[in-house]
Amino acid sequence: MVVDFGRPRDPRIDGAVLSATVELLAETGYAGLLVSAIAERAGTSKPAIYRRWPSKAHLVHEAVFPIGAATELPDTGTLPEDLREMVRRSMAFLTTPPARAALPGLVAEMAADPTLHSALLERFAGVIGGGLAELLRRAAGRGEVRPDVTAAELTEAIAGITLMGLLTRVGELDDAWVDRTTMLLLKGISA
Repeated sequence: MVVDFGRPRDPRIDGAVLSATVELLAETGYAGLLVSAIAERAGTSKPAIYRRWPSKAHLVHEAVFPIGAATELPDTGTLPEDLREMVRRSMAFLTTPPARAALPGLVAEMAADPTLHSALLERFAGVIGGGLAELLRRAAGRGEVRPDVTAAELTEAIAGITLMGLLTRVGELDDAWVDRTTMLLLKGISA
């Protein structure tokens, strides 16, 4: 017989905390974001938050980069269009106001703590390791990409180019940037 002690967790708290995190990021930025302020806005407590997320970085990562339709792999029927859609989604994902507010702090924390970097990327392991690896394997079988291209490397290339574009460009990233970036990546991974 299993005895469950304590109250069951309220799933509404997760949503309230994630929403409060995104709202407060816009108001305070990452450096000014306090877990106590998130708890207050979400109508919960700091211990309730820390039972769900081990750190502010984990919480912010989940709030700003949710796994869902935007992180699903595209299936357009062609490798160039699939890659273009991955670049476009990365751009859309990383250019949201919450992402722009969170990225400097998350990057700094990940640089200081390599285990954090691994833990945060673990959330996307199924997308990167499963679906994208299979997509690349099929494309390599058709002679479209080199067989040594890995899902992790392609993901790093897409995210890296997008982040650098955000940091170094004066204007916004646009469809022309997506097209040029897709062509650059395609040339780099082509067989």
